[in-house]
Amino acid sequence: MSHSFKRALISVSDKSHLVEFATKLHNLNIQIISTGGTAEYLKTHLIPVIEVANITHHKEMLDGRVKTLHPNIHGGILACRDNPEHMTEIKSHDIEPIDIVCVNLYPFEECISKPGVAFTDAVENIDIGGPAMIRSAAKNHKSVVVITHPSDYDGVIHDITTQGDVSYHTRLHLAQKAFNHTAYYDSIIANYLSTIDCNPPKLEDKITIPLTLINPLRYGENSHQMAWFYKDSNKRDGLMANCHQLHGKELSYNNIADGDTAWECVKSFTSHACAIVKHANPCGVALSDTIKNSYIKALASDPISSFGGIVAFNGEVDVDTAISLSQQFIEVLIAPRYTKTALEILQKKANIRILQINLTENMNTLDYKRIGGGMLIQTTENKLIHKEDLKLVTSHAPNIDQIRDMIFAWNVARFVKSNGIVLAKNEQVIGIGAGQTSRIDATKIALNKAHDFGFNIIGSVCASDAFFPFSDNIELLAKQGVGAIIQPGGSVKDEEVFSMAEKLNISMLLTNYRVFRH
Repeated sequence: MSHSFKRALISVSDKSHLVEFATKLHNLNIQIISTGGTAEYLKTHLIPVIEVANITHHKEMLDGRVKTLHPNIHGGILACRDNPEHMTEIKSHDIEPIDIVCVNLYPFEECISKPGVAFTDAVENIDIGGPAMIRSAAKNHKSVVVITHPSDYDGVIHDITTQGDVSYHTRLHLAQKAFNHTAYYDSIIANYLSTIDCNPPKLEDKITIPLTLINPLRYGENSHQMAWFYKDSNKRDGLMANCHQLHGKELSYNNIADGDTAWECVKSFTSHACAIVKHANPCGVALSDTIKNSYIKALASDPISSFGGIVAFNGEVDVDTAISLSQQFIEVLIAPRYTKTALEILQKKANIRILQINLTENMNTLDYKRIGGGMLIQTTENKLIHKEDLKLVTSHAPNIDQIRDMIFAWNVARFVKSNGIVLAKNEQVIGIGAGQTSRIDATKIALNKAHDFGFNIIGSVCASDAFFPFSDNIELLAKQGVGAIIQPGGSVKDEEVFSMAEKLNISMLLTNYRVFRH
């Protein structure tokens, strides 16, 4: 079928399927214009090419920084074919129209993902001419077909060969993809530059957040909601978005959200740790001498809530642990490593989702929360408490074991929805009260949990994610045998709370900062 396409400009860093595409263009008698590296690549595959320098009548300048920034290129792209004045003007300058622009950009994202990349190397991978050509073609999409991804090659060729043209609907869709391509590219650069000499990153009045689709999800929090899983441009190991699924059904929206909480929780500990999360809250967390024992202790924290939960470890899952895990219903299992035999045991359970995430020190730097018509952004809460940071406000100090348990309980409280109360003993959660509108209710729930599962509360410790507004919490905890409390302080009733702790012989330490989680 006849067509009106005469010239195509190709300049790509991603050369996948390029030879097939260029060959089909050539067979359609479409002249190909190209730049240095792409031109040489096509020539090696015996595809006729006209180099850009032969169009601009200028050699590449400044180590290739200037190649396509020329009226002979942009005039050929931007001229509206249905505007007689445009066509007359470019003809007077001996400029020929360019009908197809196939461009993708220098691999900036790939460059900055390399460990220890030099800033100068990153800067040299900022494309200038490519985005200019893409934007020009996308602006003039009625006259020019713009292609930014190899996945669109076949569709364009199919339309030309079967219809003699590319429909306006397709041109508009390709233009939208093109502007999205350059916007994403620029946002990666802007975000990268915002991290240079800035910790946390410097946020401007207007920001963009570069996200890449991992995959669509079956549904969102509920089955009537659509959902997608995206990750940001930061390709650091150790984060939930960079997990590797080794086995099981596809992850759900809730699996991913809860898995992130479980993983970030166990990452915060240096001892063998296990965290079990259900509906956005930890229900069991424990430290022990082995991974298996940490799981047994975490499961004992609340065996009912743990049913169908997300289990995360900060160490290698071995055979003994796998055998214990296989006796429970688990939705998702997360660990940095699995022995071969352990993995084989776990894979016998068809539906369990097994994830591997490298254990690194990388942390999220910013948290995002969507609201109607906007977004809240904050730095990530990743402050760990240490013994020397704590302030004693009672005359009787906690013993070494209590201090250890208080620090453990406080680090668990960071991952509990507010209002949150955590009871712990021997580096094991024995009760959690989460997501309550009053702290006294959270305290009651935590104590009830401990009683329900047969824990001896006497000598245990309590962590509160924010201050106690009244002393009634202290009375209730003391009555049940809690021996020490860690909390931020800061209430107008602090002195009353401290006095009650003193009166009831409870040791109390202050962190002087809270860990609300909403």
